[in-house]
Amino acid sequence: MGNADYECPRRVSIPPSKPFFNSLKSGLKETLFPDDPFRQFKNQSASRKLLLGLQYFVPILEWAPRYTFEFFKSDLLAGITIASLAVPQGISYANLANLPPILGLYSSFVPPLVYAMMGSSKDLAVGTVAVGSLLISSMLGKEVNPNENPKLYVQLALTATFFAGVFQASLGFLRLGFVVDFLSHATIVGFMGGAATVVCLQQLKGILGLVRFTHATDLQSVMRSVFSQTSQWRWESGVLGCCFLLFLLLTRYFSKKKATFFWINAMAPLTSVILGSVLVYFTDAERHGVQVIGQLKKGLNPPSLSELDFGSPYLMTAVKTGVIIGVIALAEGIAVGRSFAMFKNYHIDGNKEMVAFGMMNIAGSCTSCYLTAGPFSRSAVNFNAGCKTAVSNIVMATAVMITLLFLTPLFHYTPLVVLSSIIIAAMLGLIDYEAVIHLWKLDKFDFIVCMSAYVGVVFGSVEIGLVIAVTISLLRVLLSVARPRTFVLGNIPNSVTYRSIDQYPVAKSVPGVLILHIDAPIYFANASYLRERISRWIYGEEEKLKISGETGLQYVILDMSSVGSIDTSGISMFEEIKKVVDRRGLKLLLANPRSEVIKKLNNSKFIENIGQEWIYLTVAEAVAACNFMLHTCKSNPEVEYNSQDDNV
Repeated sequence: MGNADYECPRRVSIPPSKPFFNSLKSGLKETLFPDDPFRQFKNQSASRKLLLGLQYFVPILEWAPRYTFEFFKSDLLAGITIASLAVPQGISYANLANLPPILGLYSSFVPPLVYAMMGSSKDLAVGTVAVGSLLISSMLGKEVNPNENPKLYVQLALTATFFAGVFQASLGFLRLGFVVDFLSHATIVGFMGGAATVVCLQQLKGILGLVRFTHATDLQSVMRSVFSQTSQWRWESGVLGCCFLLFLLLTRYFSKKKATFFWINAMAPLTSVILGSVLVYFTDAERHGVQVIGQLKKGLNPPSLSELDFGSPYLMTAVKTGVIIGVIALAEGIAVGRSFAMFKNYHIDGNKEMVAFGMMNIAGSCTSCYLTAGPFSRSAVNFNAGCKTAVSNIVMATAVMITLLFLTPLFHYTPLVVLSSIIIAAMLGLIDYEAVIHLWKLDKFDFIVCMSAYVGVVFGSVEIGLVIAVTISLLRVLLSVARPRTFVLGNIPNSVTYRSIDQYPVAKSVPGVLILHIDAPIYFANASYLRERISRWIYGEEEKLKISGETGLQYVILDMSSVGSIDTSGISMFEEIKKVVDRRGLKLLLANPRSEVIKKLNNSKFIENIGQEWIYLTVAEAVAACNFMLHTCKSNPEVEYNSQDDNV
């Protein structure tokens, strides 16, 4: 570039300072209200604001006036279909949680009604979930034996559900939904797969007809419990369980082959319960060692507010269990709801969902229900059945209500081995090996997180697996903050574009100029690392140029387009880099500093120290200025020294 080609660049403007409270208000608004939920209330009358507020927290008030009979026909079919799945699954999952089977049916009555009024998903089908049931069984079972003290165990399960609801609703009301985002996709895949494996292993008790079984969930304990009781295995239960499991897996296979046959898979669990009950009744299999559910109470959910035990010595266990099952239920439910919303092109408000989940679990804990969420299997059936709104949950709850009032005696002869087969068939669908393979191909670190969660759950416990996965995920976040990427930029030929030399081999280095891109905000956690890394880049570049005999290094340009913010440690880092550069007889330039960064650099007097004329809007302008100075110095060597003296 010749001297005539150089144009005086535009100065980087320093934005005016905002009052502290205005900046704080703006920051909190961006953090807690990124969707700006208050915009709909602007310029509205008081009565209209009240109505909009009610519609925000109770969405059914917003869409119910537009509800049509055509929608109802679709929701009626979907509701009846998922009810046929909810009844056997409710009984099965309650059995998995070591709770009375009737609580599983209670949990498919009240919570779906609450969610239908407060939830924002059209496709989510509410009910009990296997992973939550397993967590309740494993965490509460360590403190209280459900066989020796069933009443206290049920009280703790209801209390844990209450705290889960309070925690979920609090996250929603306080707009803290981002907390759930710390459970990454890889964590959830590994955790769900591990939990599904553990649940399947636990069902060996029902499949083999064992009466006594370990309450531990790790693989070693389960295998020890199974093979230490070989004399207690019941071949009748084993044959019956394998037959029904094969039937359930075949129905799922045919349903996946052709989407229009979804109802076959949906009806299979209830069909298994009916066939199993009839078979046990007419063959008198109960006398031959096939265990059955037994008597179920008729009637709707009894109030259970008095059963919430806030004075128990095991209260902290209930609180811990509630928080963990609450987070897992939220992560699963919101992920399932968003996946189906994407297919139908509508939006789900995560914070509304948290409030809805919380309120339905609080209401459930007061009406003899334990933890409910949005299980994938039931929601998939609801989606495939053609549901239009959350009314399908109301239809399902109505069907369960009829079952509670009139049909519970019919489940007396339902064999436990059939329930075990239903659970195993459902859990095998949660072991997503395709997602694991995809993680291996795409991101090895995510694969490690996934497998750590899986191994921790299977060989340790559910809590250990969750802690390991979350810890590794947080470690990755901390590493990305503490060790941000820096890379050298080069010029793409015949353009003014500068890109990473590693990514674009055609990019050419600028003689005498080192251009470094900093790819993260600069905080106390990474300031020392960046100081050392930038210094090493400078030393390495000088050594390379010395060996190759090329033009010596004269200028260091820091591209700050990705530095969104900076703290006082970051400013100190720049001051130290400036000293390093000065000691080596080089010149430091900044390119494209962001608003918040340039403001703090100016307030700290660093701009005055480096000189406003060495800060540029773009890398291209900074390089052009360096080239101009280099060419000027070749023709007049005193210019550079005079320029440096002026700036100092």
